[in-house]
Amino acid sequence: MLHADIIPGQTQNQQDEDLLFRLLRQLDLAPEASQRATATAIGVSLGRLNGLLKRAKDAGFVSVSDRAGPDKRQRFAYSVTHRGAAEKNRLTDRFLARKFAEYDALHAELTGTTSGLAPLKHRTKLVQNNLAPIPELYVSYDSSQKLKVEAADLTSWDLSPRQICDLELLMNGGFNPLKGFLTEADYNGVVDNMRLEDGTLWPMPITLDVSEEFADKIELGQDIALRDQEGVILGTMTVTDRWSPDKAKEAEKVFGANDEAHPAVDYLHNTAGAVYLGGPVTGIQQPIHYDFRARRDTPNELRAYFRKLGWRKVVAFQTRNPLHRAHQELTFRAAREVEANLLIHPVVGMTKPGDVDHFTRVRCYEAVLDKYPGSTTTMSLLNLAMRMAGPREAVWHGLIRRNHGCTHFIVGRDHAGPGSNSQGEDFYGPYDAQDLFREHQEEIGIEMVDFKHMVYVQERAQYEPMDEIEDKDNVTILNISGTELRRRLAEGLEIPDWFSFPEVVTELRKTRPPRSDQGFTVFFTGFSGSGKSTIANALMVKLMEMGGRPVTLLDGDIVRKNLSSELGFSKEHRDLNIQRIGYVASEITKNGGIAICAPIAPYATTRKRVRQMIEEYGAFCEVHVATSIEECERRDRKGLYKLARAGKIAEFTGISDPYDVPENPELSVETENVDVDNCAHQVILKLEQMGLIAG
Repeated sequence: MLHADIIPGQTQNQQDEDLLFRLLRQLDLAPEASQRATATAIGVSLGRLNGLLKRAKDAGFVSVSDRAGPDKRQRFAYSVTHRGAAEKNRLTDRFLARKFAEYDALHAELTGTTSGLAPLKHRTKLVQNNLAPIPELYVSYDSSQKLKVEAADLTSWDLSPRQICDLELLMNGGFNPLKGFLTEADYNGVVDNMRLEDGTLWPMPITLDVSEEFADKIELGQDIALRDQEGVILGTMTVTDRWSPDKAKEAEKVFGANDEAHPAVDYLHNTAGAVYLGGPVTGIQQPIHYDFRARRDTPNELRAYFRKLGWRKVVAFQTRNPLHRAHQELTFRAAREVEANLLIHPVVGMTKPGDVDHFTRVRCYEAVLDKYPGSTTTMSLLNLAMRMAGPREAVWHGLIRRNHGCTHFIVGRDHAGPGSNSQGEDFYGPYDAQDLFREHQEEIGIEMVDFKHMVYVQERAQYEPMDEIEDKDNVTILNISGTELRRRLAEGLEIPDWFSFPEVVTELRKTRPPRSDQGFTVFFTGFSGSGKSTIANALMVKLMEMGGRPVTLLDGDIVRKNLSSELGFSKEHRDLNIQRIGYVASEITKNGGIAICAPIAPYATTRKRVRQMIEEYGAFCEVHVATSIEECERRDRKGLYKLARAGKIAEFTGISDPYDVPENPELSVETENVDVDNCAHQVILKLEQMGLIAG
């Protein structure tokens, strides 16, 4: 037998790496095997194996434990640690690269010509096999059970919903070639020029953002456990990098503007942690999804499905919206144009705030799936946290679909666009995404199919691409925008059959009933003593008199007593108190009730966060009770202002702590020389005008 440690032409370092790779791979595949069996499997002597095991143990790649049982030849058990698993993933790429080079050299020696193949990262034409398996970061089942026990003693980070989405696609190969969260060098390359440190195309920063408090506890080289929000260990990470990013630069480079009207920029500045951690990830188990489990496929599961059916050409359709008749027509045309099978691949992770929830959308997709030919169409769900980054996002989506085995990808008009910026203009041009994708198409490894802007031609009773209609002046062209669709749903108006399928409209109306039947929140804000609670109580009575929906009052003082009694009045504690109120109000709104909130809520950023939380489920009406500080102090029934002026109450809003006056509230009411009933009636009229209550 040719031993693995004497392969001709290899340097000592390469031989050592190959042996370590073979050892880690074998221990992962057969952790219960004897030393003799392991030595035979990797092609070394027992003595050589013992030396390898010792070095691997000293490096932290392998753990050794006593094995119970009478067989003295199997006194010890060897298992791959989480650090060893990460090292195995790293060595896999290096091993494959060397084997590719060996094949190329052997091919040249035997035939006198090169193989004509190029390593994947250097390829400039679409030659890769879309059906072959791709690397994952998961360890074997046996190893994962051991790593779970080992990882229980590690410092843990509870992942955010976005981080869970990112981790899942890292572990299952959806983000291939990434082997973990970006290092600082990779991050800088991605932000500056859409490339990793080694030059590989990658447009989107995939970073583990954490709090400064957590980052301060972590040493470089330390292993941490990555848990979901229920505390389940999903994987581990070896922290190789820690840095504080320039978020303004990231916003400008990645999203085109440091403008918080962009949802990802808002997330970057107001939700993401201040410190980024980078390093390789070891997958222990995938996140658990209890919904639509039969529709969730990993990249390798989709590739296996395509392989089984013999689908050599697959065009993917990215969507975060329900499918209407125009979408059906454009997907039909795209599949026919490139003579490919169709993968409907909707995003069910985080999308744009205000989007239809994924439960409703998937029901809509399933309702119309039988409109497509079953033999050439399938649907799978993608747990991706979108960034709405327009052109960069399109390139990113293309790379992800390539990893899922697709050969073609539909890129839409204003693909993954977030809408308007702070000046009321679109963040990206309508075809910027297509232009950037086309520029990098060969390197992405997937062909673009242009999204056609489809409109309905009434005289011909069919959808046609707008730019292909030659007789525009002689026909009636019909179209309903997303804004118009939402208006019709909100007002209970007809949605014509030419626009959508009846099954889709039925599902949408279940989730988006007319506004007068939806839950909503009225959020009062103003100084202490401004009259918020009094008006809120009056409003509650008036709404209860009308009937139809349950009404809940979340008064600031009552919430403080029953929900936030342990909190003080620091900015941090005030924010937490308002967030608690916002969460309760969002649950009431989601379930079709009316929430009336009456805290002081002095900080604009916190009020904005609460608005976003609630508008995910229903309407939000901010009412500024604009009573002057002088009038509030004059009223001062509780004597609080007097105590604050005397310095006996610290951090008192309006005296020693600031109040951010709302810039664009839905309603501003004056309470000086105006009775409470009139103020409450003003709110009622505003709610009528917003369509939230019947006039």
